[in-house]
Amino acid sequence: MVYETAFASEDVPAAERFGRWCELVRRAHAPLEADSPHRADFRARLRVLSLGAVTVWPAEFAPAVLRRTPELARRHDPRTVHVSLPLRGRLRVAREGRADGHGPGSLCVVDTSRPCEMWAGDDDGPYSGIGLEVPRDLLHLPPERLAGLTRRSLSAREGMGALLAQFLTTVAADSARYRPSDGPRLAAVAVDLLSALFAHALESDHALPPEDQRRALLLRVQAFIRRHLHDPHLSPPAIAAAHHISLSHLHRLFRDEGSTVSAFLRDQRLRRIRQDLSDPALHRTPIHSVAARWGLTDPSAFSRAFRVAYGTSPSDYRQRVLAGGGTPAAARGGLVANAAGR
Repeated sequence: MVYETAFASEDVPAAERFGRWCELVRRAHAPLEADSPHRADFRARLRVLSLGAVTVWPAEFAPAVLRRTPELARRHDPRTVHVSLPLRGRLRVAREGRADGHGPGSLCVVDTSRPCEMWAGDDDGPYSGIGLEVPRDLLHLPPERLAGLTRRSLSAREGMGALLAQFLTTVAADSARYRPSDGPRLAAVAVDLLSALFAHALESDHALPPEDQRRALLLRVQAFIRRHLHDPHLSPPAIAAAHHISLSHLHRLFRDEGSTVSAFLRDQRLRRIRQDLSDPALHRTPIHSVAARWGLTDPSAFSRAFRVAYGTSPSDYRQRVLAGGGTPAAARGGLVANAAGR
């Protein structure tokens, strides 16, 4: 299975339950203060599923309040976007002088860079839901654009929100079916779905200024590229045509981000290939076949690009990682990070 940490309050002495639960939540989400009227005999279940760079944590717990104070937000910022999917009970979030309520069928977005206070659970029962933590850099969404999304309750019953909710509930219910090497693949799906959800939410507001409309289009284009990496014919003209924009408009979108369409496409393909080269289940698959699976069909060109990106050849990388030598230093720090098994 993917790497999993589990907590059940009945396995811990009553006096230690609340503190142990708080520590796990801090690790999964961000440093915070917590309190509960039930802390003397706190009942909770929590599982933390590590999918490489992304974390999914299904939880059920007695009513509690969680605070990201201004001091904590200043001193300890993991730079993540947190999405809560309530399954039972209410989640109320107060930030910047405004309080919003979220229940089953909705998605709540929180930026860990900003202080907030969350009340989870009702007077007559506990709260249960699924949390999703995604590094903000993977979403290519500046803080000022993210701020608009955190003030909205996004639907988990229709459109992209329903797809994201279905993905989270499936992963949470069936984590034992996934191998450790599936973690980064699941992370890529989560990032893709969340990017698409944010793009749809931004585009649905026709009053948005031009910069927000540009950002929404860029998120949609990036999600499209990730979904079609396997297509060897995927190219800037094909991407522009699929989004009904000119080629020059497409190039401007990426140039404004300090990148190019081709560089983004190449980087995403190389990351997926590197991920597959690290998978013991694929060790008999020829390297050129792995590369072709992700749209790079010229073995020589692929080998050169991989060496430039990661400072080693594809064959040396695979041999070292599968032999247990770890990831070469030049190849560290990217999106892909294999999860360890139990």
